[in-house]
Amino acid sequence: MLRDNYRHKGMRRLLIDELRSDGITDESILTAMASLPRHFFLDKAFEEWAYRNKPFPIGNKQTISQPYTVAVQTSLLEVQPREKILEVGTGSGYQAAILALLGARVFTIERQELLYNRAKELLKELNFRNIRCFLKDGYKGLPEFAPFDKILVTAGAKEIPAALKEQLKIGGLLVIPVGQNGQQMLRLTRISESQFETEDFGRFRFVPLLEGIQKEDSLNGD
Repeated sequence: MLRDNYRHKGMRRLLIDELRSDGITDESILTAMASLPRHFFLDKAFEEWAYRNKPFPIGNKQTISQPYTVAVQTSLLEVQPREKILEVGTGSGYQAAILALLGARVFTIERQELLYNRAKELLKELNFRNIRCFLKDGYKGLPEFAPFDKILVTAGAKEIPAALKEQLKIGGLLVIPVGQNGQQMLRLTRISESQFETEDFGRFRFVPLLEGIQKEDSLNGD
């Protein structure tokens, strides 16, 4: 059973204060993060550290992003209620839940079946009806549901996947970390069918964005 006690809420308030002091100013994002128990998205072993401003492993060589990074990426998306947002890299499901709390209709892709199953089950338990989970290759996006108002990539890409640019509506925003051994946080605005404006918001570090789908049974051979 999932429990969110006074101690958890107190630690969450301290984290929100830290994020505010680190320059996060969007109160809607801070409110969403204050209301969402991050420890639900972590292994029980990490519960005591869930509200530190750090990334933590979630299995399969993946991590839950540090809260500051979640807040930055979310703020760059400029989420508006009812927008259709594609997230590439479900991971624990925490970022998708933040987007949903801001009123977005979230379509989230995970390539690793184990993480996909865990996140889908948890988000269902938390009653997030505006999140749809897909076990797919994030490099290919979700053309069957395009175009999207916004697209968020939560892993480091060597380059910007062409399919994601194609699936962004004109006027839409794509936020993606690009590079190897550390990434630059880029935001693309689609100006026209062929034109994109690019902004750079500094250096971050993410696990790599990989192609293909990893089935649960294939992990036994690793």
